[in-house]
Amino acid sequence: MDVLLLIKAAIMGIVEGLTEFLPVSSTGHLILTGSLLGMTDSKSKVFDIAIQSGAILAVVIVYWQRIWGALSGMGSSAQARKLVTNVIIGFLPAAVIGFIAYKKFIKPYLFNAPVVAAAFIVGGLIILWVERRVQPEKTARILDVDQMTPMDALKVGLVQCLGMIPGTSRSGSTIIGGMLLGLSRKAATDFSFFLAIPTLLAASVYSLWSERHNLSIADLPLFGVGFIVSFLAAWVCVRWLLRFISTHSFELFAWYRIAFGIVVLVTAWTGVVVWAD
Repeated sequence: MDVLLLIKAAIMGIVEGLTEFLPVSSTGHLILTGSLLGMTDSKSKVFDIAIQSGAILAVVIVYWQRIWGALSGMGSSAQARKLVTNVIIGFLPAAVIGFIAYKKFIKPYLFNAPVVAAAFIVGGLIILWVERRVQPEKTARILDVDQMTPMDALKVGLVQCLGMIPGTSRSGSTIIGGMLLGLSRKAATDFSFFLAIPTLLAASVYSLWSERHNLSIADLPLFGVGFIVSFLAAWVCVRWLLRFISTHSFELFAWYRIAFGIVVLVTAWTGVVVWAD
């Protein structure tokens, strides 16, 4: 295996792990980073989705006690059954819409730099608007995920579908959307992480299966490096984010999104960077 290719895989793993659970769009960052690194073929796009499983593992480890408690307590605890049911309900809209629209409409037409940049900027403006309009820790209707109803989970699941647009951010859609729906910042973040497990796992499995004819045993080192690095970066990021949101809003990420989106648009318009699709 080419050492340079493994280094590129590690870089992509870092980008995935650091951006998957922040409201800044991992997909958008992977598209742009892959363009700069020359990783834009069909195999690279499968790689981008597959290394999400490393980020999933990080969330499972961070939340292991809560996850195991919910799964092991389904037979005896109504609260455990409620959490698992809400995660399933929240996952269903993305599963249905993703199966119908992702491969035929979203992936062919929206995976390009102008769409990503525009989504970065619009998403940043929305975060600023929500943070200044909503004070979730003072007015939140739901302070903990255990207080969520199935209807709350469905609404957050529908909002999650906006994250299929590259540059929008799945975590950003669920966290900011959850805050608009009455969840506290902590509750919205926790549910976003729980919802990521089936959503990202399903996307990874579906992508690997549908593109299995383009993959071979020789690709294992590439995917292995991406998986491991993604896991390590995501584990650090998730633990940091949980501490960060206890005392900070998401405005920092909003300004980053706006600035980064403008840089991408300007470099594309001036020809300084040729962003490949």
